[in-house]
Amino acid sequence: MRRHVIAGHYGPEDTFTYTLQPNEVLTKINLLHGSKIGLGIGAALDDLLNQGVFPSEIAVDLLVVATHVQAADTRLSRDSESQDSWTREIKIIVPVASPEKWQAATPTLKRALDFLTGDIWELDFRAKPKDATDLIPNGTLPLGGLAFDEVALFSGGLDSLIGAIDSLETGKTPLLVSHAGDGATSSAQENCLLELRNQYPKNGFNRLRLWMDLSGVKVLGSERETTTRGRSFLFFATGIFAGSGLGKDFTLRVPENGLIALNVPLDPLRLGSHSTRTTHPFYISRWNELLEILEIPGTVRNPYWNKTKGEMALECANKVLLEKVIPLSSSCSSPTKGRWQKLPAQHCGHCLPCLIRRAAVRKGLGETGDKTTYTIEDLSKKTLDSNEAEGRQVRSFQFAINRLSTKPRLAKLILHSNGSLSDQSPEEQEELFGVYSRGLLEVGEILKNVRTSSE
Repeated sequence: MRRHVIAGHYGPEDTFTYTLQPNEVLTKINLLHGSKIGLGIGAALDDLLNQGVFPSEIAVDLLVVATHVQAADTRLSRDSESQDSWTREIKIIVPVASPEKWQAATPTLKRALDFLTGDIWELDFRAKPKDATDLIPNGTLPLGGLAFDEVALFSGGLDSLIGAIDSLETGKTPLLVSHAGDGATSSAQENCLLELRNQYPKNGFNRLRLWMDLSGVKVLGSERETTTRGRSFLFFATGIFAGSGLGKDFTLRVPENGLIALNVPLDPLRLGSHSTRTTHPFYISRWNELLEILEIPGTVRNPYWNKTKGEMALECANKVLLEKVIPLSSSCSSPTKGRWQKLPAQHCGHCLPCLIRRAAVRKGLGETGDKTTYTIEDLSKKTLDSNEAEGRQVRSFQFAINRLSTKPRLAKLILHSNGSLSDQSPEEQEELFGVYSRGLLEVGEILKNVRTSSE
């Protein structure tokens, strides 16, 4: 196994050098594109400046840190760059304005990244060149301040759609933050945003969209990695980057139902890349620790941590709009997989997110409320093969639901299997077990007549 070092440089005049240790591989990232920060950061910065938002330098550095994390996570193959086909050893060296502050934050940042990706991270920070500071414009907020009163992640999924509707219905003016993904995800973001703008034309909400371009980052001897466990670090960092320019304390809203946030393995085989920790309570707590150390006046909050997806839909502040826009949102883990059947990008209907989505819409809007096109429209039409994709997650849910009903005490212990809940009070832990139980039973409602077989 090789140990990888990812080091950022501000152009050819940045003369920082690193002496490789035995069995280390160095990959340099050029952070400049002409006279601007490159890799998509400069474009996002321009977008915010055009909206009168001037991010702080330390928040820009946070986004640069996240760029290093994203490059390492997506360019280092777990198959070839680890001994166990999973755990990689990664060191990042990031040029920042305040290395001493980042060094103080290193233990918290390492805990967050180790937990999120399952890798072993080492973090080092150095002073960036003085002229790199000039790349971050300063500005004056308009009289009366900016209209935005919160920042919210907007992925194009159903949860983020409900979160945006709930905020807009209560009169909030959010700055929505998106990260460009594949074609289906990007289309969902654009289509949902258009409907929101049509519904709330007098609200001054807007959106920042980051197009991260790492096409020029190549790691010698490694194929690209497809699991992307670290993607939420870039997503959160982009939200903080935007919020830091509001000129006041801000909240970054991360709309995610409690079942997915916990993401407890449904069965002993649902491990590794299948059990992500993107919005787990432990991870969000580490983010809030990090912001405090960096003195960024923001708080990360999941307002739906104790709600199932179905409860989110049921309690949505504008269910008429939700029903109209649901087909435009994207939940499927791999919406392009139907291309082998010559189908357009659409929901498969049988992956974990699709099953939770189908159950949620049924609970929130009734049996006829879901106008989404699913590749498998009727899960009960035939026996699903649990050795194949069509039945694998269905069988996992059936296993977990049966375990919950027959061994509820064991299910309670399993709640801790995907991450520590030590930051939560006993009362909050009880609420988390409640949302886990209700979420499983919610999915159970759509699986009552569904058959699976491994033969």
